[in-house]
Amino acid sequence: MLLALACGAPLAVRRVRPVPVFAVVFAASTLRPVLGLPPDAYVAAAYALYTVAVTRRRRRWVPTTLIGVLSSAVILLAALAGPVVPEAERFGAVLLGLAVLGASWALGRAVRDRRDHAARFARELADRAVGEERLRIARELHDIVAHSMSLIAVKSGVAVHVAQARPAEAVDALRIIEATSRGTLAEMRQLLGVLRADAAGDGDLAPAPGLSALDALAERAAMAGVRVDLDVRAGDVPESVALSVYRIVQEAVTNVVKHAAPARCSVRVDTGGGRVAVDVTDDGPGARVLPGDPGGGHGIIGMRERVMMYGGEFGAGPRPEGGFAVTARFPYET
Repeated sequence: MLLALACGAPLAVRRVRPVPVFAVVFAASTLRPVLGLPPDAYVAAAYALYTVAVTRRRRRWVPTTLIGVLSSAVILLAALAGPVVPEAERFGAVLLGLAVLGASWALGRAVRDRRDHAARFARELADRAVGEERLRIARELHDIVAHSMSLIAVKSGVAVHVAQARPAEAVDALRIIEATSRGTLAEMRQLLGVLRADAAGDGDLAPAPGLSALDALAERAAMAGVRVDLDVRAGDVPESVALSVYRIVQEAVTNVVKHAAPARCSVRVDTGGGRVAVDVTDDGPGARVLPGDPGGGHGIIGMRERVMMYGGEFGAGPRPEGGFAVTARFPYET
């Protein structure tokens, strides 16, 4: 009765002290045949050894694979051999018990390896998500800063040229610069606030700009001398799609402001049928700074990346009739 208690009771704390519990249970199971009692085939000890294999750090010098193969072979042979002669019954029980211990160890190690692999895979996914989020934030910051700074640069140039001849117009330009800079700072605070929202516990962030913000974008472009004709035919689209459309239009209009103002710009957005179609054309000079050119920026590259993210098609280049055109086509899930 004491040996049976020693084999069973310690298992209740096997997760807290796996190695001492296995030692006690293994010793109690080994004493049974020594004292002439019926062996228990080390079942309780195998149960405790499984916890040791799962929780303890892996030792390279332990041949886990070999132990598992030999244990499985012994168990299979014991099943095929059947009952043994009485003289070898006790030795056979001990041998079978050791095979059960080996199989339990190999099984525990296999579970531990699978858990380690799952943990590594989860860390890789987390690292990849962090990298993608950093790229997205960099792209968002580029779109915000590039658009606003282009408008500020244009209006500050106007203010410098007309400061003496037309002071009222210079004052209007300075007001536009003030409003644009304030809006840009607000957008940057919102974007950077996402990075520290978890640490600060602040969830009061404004929503990301979407299709409804295109009107304000057109008004800001008009302040810089680019008249934007908007034609938006959009229903209820996912927030990520609306943000991508807004950023594509924003970057295209920013290029018009930087390279073609004063000019007229046409923006067409259609999101029907689970597919987005964006067309931005202008009547200014067709020259643009394209990727690969000396001094080329990241605006067109960023637009192309947004479209490629959805598996769509993107095009940007001079039009035969004059001006410049940006086209984007990509599907999305409704």
